[in-house]
Amino acid sequence: MFNRTVKILPAVCLAACLTTGMAWAAESPFIGEWKLDPAKTRMPDEMKVESKGGAKFAFDFGGGAETILVDGSDQPGGYGGTLLSVKAEAPDTWIVERKKDGKLLLKATWKLSKDGRTLTDYFRQFASDGSTVSIDYVYQRSGAGSGFAADWQSIRETMNSPFPVQVGAFQGDGLCIVTTLEKKTQNVKFDGKDYPNEGPAGDRGASSSAQRVDEHTLVITNKASGTVTDTETIRLSGDLKTLTITAHVTSGSRPSVMVFERA
Repeated sequence: MFNRTVKILPAVCLAACLTTGMAWAAESPFIGEWKLDPAKTRMPDEMKVESKGGAKFAFDFGGGAETILVDGSDQPGGYGGTLLSVKAEAPDTWIVERKKDGKLLLKATWKLSKDGRTLTDYFRQFASDGSTVSIDYVYQRSGAGSGFAADWQSIRETMNSPFPVQVGAFQGDGLCIVTTLEKKTQNVKFDGKDYPNEGPAGDRGASSSAQRVDEHTLVITNKASGTVTDTETIRLSGDLKTLTITAHVTSGSRPSVMVFERA
């Protein structure tokens, strides 16, 4: 759900979601406020670090390789005019930062285990409103490489920040799903059509469509500029108290499974 390219989107339609289509709101069991259960949630992540000789390394956080020198200086990244820096603070500690327009977007402190088999990532993402997303990852080495160079696959993810989701009605019989921490809003109806997500100019190409599988199961397809990026299966428990969102990314990475309890 979170990556080093930074995807923080503003939610601007929550009031409309919660005040339109009240008849549907009364009928839909998905309507309400939901809070994440971290103990039951898995958000697998993968990052690749490849040595290019000397202090030069290629970093791939899921959006393609960015090759820079590990010298602590800000260098052009591969995403939307951002700058990426990596500093070797100690033999077992690297500091990773991404900035844009002089503002710090994220900071990650990487700690390599003594045997070099695992890497702990203390990941912090900063929003323009001053809020912070805090996640601690533990990765296991996969493939070739030594030191920090490896294909790192997460084996544990700990969400330290509250992660609420709010679901309201959208245009009568649709749903408006607001992921508050990410400031991400999806507006969907069950007519097979793509509806634009609410977001800034850089995210105007994002859209979502939905289908109702049964009374307690929905499938949402997300796109960017017309290309499918991921699908989310949303299942409601029989007692209507637990919401499970399973997200499959088209790149083929392991699915995220997020479990929410009704607030």
